[in-house]
Amino acid sequence: MINRVVIVGRLTRDADLKYTTSGTAVGTFNMAVNRQFTNANGDREADFINCVIWRKSAENFANFTHKGSLVGVEGRLQTRNYENKDGQRVYVTEVVVDSFSLLEARGDDKGTNKAPFNGSNAGTSNKQGTKPVAAKPQNDPFANNGQAIDISDDDLPF
Repeated sequence: MINRVVIVGRLTRDADLKYTTSGTAVGTFNMAVNRQFTNANGDREADFINCVIWRKSAENFANFTHKGSLVGVEGRLQTRNYENKDGQRVYVTEVVVDSFSLLEARGDDKGTNKAPFNGSNAGTSNKQGTKPVAAKPQNDPFANNGQAIDISDDDLPF
């Protein structure tokens, strides 16, 4: 079975970050996703999709996003139900987010951060929105050092 969802849209409000009784972080948010077509008036309508994200990803998401942020999320579609205080059965469909990407630079006064956030550089930028810290350069023997590489057809395995 396949259950994968990829969505790109804007947050309708800041993520709501809470913690379970066991201390696990859980964030909920809503995304506005434009439809690919226009209605009879020529306006583009949007779908509003509920999402939930867990653990460290939830904390990172809440720290690096805000209302209006353009984000991409990947996850799975999940339905659940519960009985509310009036005794009525309530059904909920939501995207359980596995990973996310920030698709525009984080806003700051100086405009110094131009790199989109993709979850992998979560710990490499500070709260002021400066550029992520570069990893130590590795000694790559195939890096372009300006010299031609001498390879003959006999060196190739095919």
